[in-house]
Amino acid sequence: MHMIFPILAILVGLVVLVFSSDMFVDGAAATARFLGMPSLLIGMVIIGFGTSAPELVVSTISAVQGNPGIAVGNAYGSNIANIALILGVTALIKPVQVSSRILKKELPILTFFTALSFVLLIDLQFSRTDALVLLLLFLALMIWSIYQGLHTGKDTLATDIEHDAKKPTNLKIALLKLVIGLLVLILSSRVLVWGAVALAKYFGVSDLIIGLTIVAIGTSLPELASSIIAARKGEHDLAMGNIIGSNLFNTTAVVGVAGSILPFSIDTNVLHRDMLMMTLLTVSLFVIGYGFQEGRQGRVNRFEGASLVLVYGLYTAFLIRSVLV
Repeated sequence: MHMIFPILAILVGLVVLVFSSDMFVDGAAATARFLGMPSLLIGMVIIGFGTSAPELVVSTISAVQGNPGIAVGNAYGSNIANIALILGVTALIKPVQVSSRILKKELPILTFFTALSFVLLIDLQFSRTDALVLLLLFLALMIWSIYQGLHTGKDTLATDIEHDAKKPTNLKIALLKLVIGLLVLILSSRVLVWGAVALAKYFGVSDLIIGLTIVAIGTSLPELASSIIAARKGEHDLAMGNIIGSNLFNTTAVVGVAGSILPFSIDTNVLHRDMLMMTLLTVSLFVIGYGFQEGRQGRVNRFEGASLVLVYGLYTAFLIRSVLV
């Protein structure tokens, strides 16, 4: 009985979290359309970053409750899952092309931010100063995103957003979805964090491992659903934008907020295993997604998708083996 309640809490928390996250992003996007926000700006800021609302809420609650392992594991584990699992599965269903100029600008930014995060953790300590650096980078990223969204001409990402846009009924309903989605998201995140901590204590494993696996996959489900749907509709840049925007948000805002609440130290395994995996996957995403030749689109084909899924499977198996040994 002691194990049943945490498992139920995790399952219920994840299901409700996915639905509330979708409601929150839909409400925010609809509100933005009522306010006349350009489609590109909605795609870059609200949809790209909004799909990481679960990671932000879960990591913040974890840090407040004194569980930095779940906070860090959730953020970095979600980044790993977004590239290796979500992009891999999406590319297996339908190869993903990258033609958006905005996304091609975001890819090197994400690679730089990821490498910087690795450098900040080399001393195995994440201080409030480190957190401030990431939060300042997030602020700069927001300013740049808003500028690009307002001043960039026609872009394929904006076209995908317009095709995918649900016509909002009225502003009151949009605001209601936004508020209810956020409140339920916070509540379900608290339930999820409680279940994750209880499960980690029951099995005697670190909360970091739970954060890297169960929690990370669960909070990445909104990106998985939206990326698969977008790819099947042929909205390739929206599918890739979900992943890039989410990883940018996780790397800067999610880790920055958690670290500013509760500075933490990490084990060398986190640096040499998890951070290294995230960095290598991000570099590989840049290489295969950018399209370096003039006029060539970036493209993630089915073979590359299968390779990414295989890497994620091996990584997860290694995590599980480290617990069992």
